[in-house]
Amino acid sequence: MAISITENAAKHVTEQLESRGHGLGIRVGVTTTGCSGMAYVLEFADKLEVGDQVFEDQGVKIIVDPKSLVYIDGTEMDFVKQGVNEGFEFKNPNAKGECGCGESFSV
Repeated sequence: MAISITENAAKHVTEQLESRGHGLGIRVGVTTTGCSGMAYVLEFADKLEVGDQVFEDQGVKIIVDPKSLVYIDGTEMDFVKQGVNEGFEFKNPNAKGECGCGESFSV
């Protein structure tokens, strides 16, 4: 099981952690919501919780709880800029569909 991060995403996360001044890495998870059923949740991780899996890629620690890992195993996290919009995108091999706005997915 693994989660990976692109160079662009790693650079963005590293800059944000440095600006923040502390943190172990980024926590990636899923929650039940949206039109397609599940949405990604991102937050800074300051400590590890029981059962957390830690993946390191491009010098960034990606922390995932075991319940979320089932849905996002094999996912690549990217950070993209399109015009004035920017944000994280996920290439999730487990996703069977996404809503029209791209904010949620189904497995």
